[in-house]
Amino acid sequence: MQGPAIHTTESSILVPAERSFYVWIIAVVAALGGLLFGYDWVVIGGAREFYEMYFHLVSPSLIGWVNSCALVGCLAGSLAAGSLAERLGRKPVLLVAAVLFAISSALTGWSYVLSAFIAWRIVGGIAIGLASNVSPLYIAEISPADLRGRLVSLNQFAIVIGILLAQIVNWRIARPVPSGLSAAQLMASWNVQYGWRWMFTAVVIPSLVFTVASLVIPESPRWLLTRGRSKEALETLTKIGGNSYADAECFNIQTVINAESAAGRSTWGELLRRPVRRIVLIGIALAVLQQWTGINVLFNYAADVYRSAGYGANDILLNIVITGTINLVFTIIAMLLVDRVGRRGLMLLGCIGISTSHLACSFAYANHWPALTILILTLSAIGCYALTLAPVTWVLIAEIFPNRVRSQAVSIAVSALWLASFALTYTFPLLNKALGTGGIFRTYGVICLLGWALVFFFVPETKGRSLEQIERALARQ
Repeated sequence: MQGPAIHTTESSILVPAERSFYVWIIAVVAALGGLLFGYDWVVIGGAREFYEMYFHLVSPSLIGWVNSCALVGCLAGSLAAGSLAERLGRKPVLLVAAVLFAISSALTGWSYVLSAFIAWRIVGGIAIGLASNVSPLYIAEISPADLRGRLVSLNQFAIVIGILLAQIVNWRIARPVPSGLSAAQLMASWNVQYGWRWMFTAVVIPSLVFTVASLVIPESPRWLLTRGRSKEALETLTKIGGNSYADAECFNIQTVINAESAAGRSTWGELLRRPVRRIVLIGIALAVLQQWTGINVLFNYAADVYRSAGYGANDILLNIVITGTINLVFTIIAMLLVDRVGRRGLMLLGCIGISTSHLACSFAYANHWPALTILILTLSAIGCYALTLAPVTWVLIAEIFPNRVRSQAVSIAVSALWLASFALTYTFPLLNKALGTGGIFRTYGVICLLGWALVFFFVPETKGRSLEQIERALARQ
């Protein structure tokens, strides 16, 4: 599929610093979806010990289901996001996600039967699925080429802020657990009866902020131009980069849209045709790799990982906050590097770094090294992940697909991510019982090595290119 000739691109017209502030504000608002995604996804890691006792969860399969049920909603939201974003626009889908976050978090926290808890977790997962698709897609479409890596990485930064916020809230809400309590005393404790409820409910506040903010951001200029609303698109692009930037961008985008219109309306079937099929498979593979590095186990099952290393209940919540802090620090570094170093180099570095950390962690478990060593090695893996695969995967998924099928292709890739995440989360209690924690880390380490080969042979560099330039380059491969 040979793309049309492209006029002067956004990469040759840099956005003035005084105007870039506007696009940063828009991106921050859209990234609030990532913050809620991060909070809602990780809050369960600190709450699960308490709600599992409240609901009397004991079997590994049931524990795995309750911890992963939100991912069913994530998959449903992700599959729906592409069509909804194409039909309704990016902005309305962000608004729906914000409302669902607020409702589901409150009702999850105040569920008194397990079936209600699971149902509202699934609704919260739908919100995550919508936001995880549309937030990076929207940010990529409003971002100039020279800022796009940092701005799309802002979504990952917001996810990390949400993760750390959930970990801090969990830590501060949970009351110290005295040693030697009986099962009945633990069951009657504030943590088990009320603490976990407030951990979920706390996300209502940022959800309401996101809801209000979603009402005032502009629609994606690319989507507006596909609907013939060129005046609105030009106004938004002018606010982002000035008149010259807006004229050039409108010309470039409209040229691509005209070529796509001549080819007929886009369909899901196009994702199966060459050369789009190859690009979609790369996106799916990157999404699965990001999850099967095993890092999310360190967030959702941190209590199990650190307990098996020898840490007590009160130290575990503090360790979880430390992991979130490391995650945040290295995400900030990644935002500074992604438009300088490039996407491909960071991905290769990340696969090697995470694999080395996991394999060393497996060796440490097998040889009963001190608990502090386990903590340091898991922090190393998290740091490598936050610096590389965590933000860069989202950047690449937002960048590599042709404009004509971008929303559908992003939906497929992110759906694959959630399927992989469900498999990872559901199987951990079962694998932990069968292989032990050290065996699981060894498996994830080998997967990271396979991921390095995937990136080396199949993933292109997209740094500094406009979305239209990337489309043309990939179409020729």
